[in-house]
Amino acid sequence: MTSPKRIRVLIVDDSASVRQTLATILGNDPEIEVIGVAADPFVAAKRLREDIPDVITLDVEMPRMDGITFLKRLMAQHPIPVVMCSSLIEEGSETLMQTLEAGAVDVILKPKIAAADHLAEQALLICDTVKSAARARVGARRNKSPTTTMATGMKTPAPKLTADAMLPPAGHRAMAKTTEIIIAVGASTGGTEALREFLVALPANSPGVVIVQHMPEHFTAAFAKRLDGLCQVSVKEAEDGDPVLRGHVLIAPGGRHLLLERQGARYYVTVKDGPLVSRHRPSVDVLFRSTARAAGPNAIGVIMTGMGDDGARGMLEMKEAGAYTIAQDEDSCVVFGMPKEAIARGGVDTVLSLEDIAPHVILQQSRR
Repeated sequence: MTSPKRIRVLIVDDSASVRQTLATILGNDPEIEVIGVAADPFVAAKRLREDIPDVITLDVEMPRMDGITFLKRLMAQHPIPVVMCSSLIEEGSETLMQTLEAGAVDVILKPKIAAADHLAEQALLICDTVKSAARARVGARRNKSPTTTMATGMKTPAPKLTADAMLPPAGHRAMAKTTEIIIAVGASTGGTEALREFLVALPANSPGVVIVQHMPEHFTAAFAKRLDGLCQVSVKEAEDGDPVLRGHVLIAPGGRHLLLERQGARYYVTVKDGPLVSRHRPSVDVLFRSTARAAGPNAIGVIMTGMGDDGARGMLEMKEAGAYTIAQDEDSCVVFGMPKEAIARGGVDTVLSLEDIAPHVILQQSRR
């Protein structure tokens, strides 16, 4: 029997230590093969003339040509799934949002070489991100990790926790009907652009929106700020105790869970630390379960592009609690994993293309 084809990766970074670290992390995964490294885009371009990888990891700041310029040229001439690699310095976050608009599939942390514990935690996140990118359809539309045994490089998957780790199921708690509708949204790979299109289409008086997008720490604040400048609705990174109001969107901060709560007729969010759920923090399952508990039939759930099954269980719980649920269709997804799993579990009322989701949400909220 032949072994499965491995994902072939080209690493482009001007730091020799980062190139070596990424090559080691990715090379230790049996599903990934590092076919080469390049110190700048010119060297990368030469390598691409000889061999086309399945995925490229790309630094932002490099000599001779910056990563964004190279990314734009690559997407115009030969689209390949690209994962931007950054140290996440605050000054660079806005630039990295621009790279996602330019066509990058995802972003990852540069490993902190001196911090072995941090590197161990990041290893599977990096591998998972590259695997997710390999499945992405880069032309379609313009985590958190288990532990790693550093001595051998072999990965020992941690137990995959469910939302039970954060809060109990909704059960059969009857939720009184209110005049306010809550929109809960979950997304992962490809979600930054999908969310942009969805939120830009919402009117200024839209029902309140709560979102989990799988992103690292320090990215969500810049992401929310960028969306706030594009949308009629107000967008911000969620803070503990924020009210959920009409015309306002709250995005879960990277590295922390977001839960919807209700006090009387008022909805608000709590932001909590906790274990990885469905191997993610923030987790869509946690948000959706909390929405099922707090809002019941007063909610609309939307699950968008992303790899894996985070959100599938929670969406079913939302539907069972009386919420109306929507999944993004395969043709408009970068990765159809999360919507596909939600559909397979029976948690989806309707499947729509990305451009149709916002109008349908507004129509449904007027009927509920």
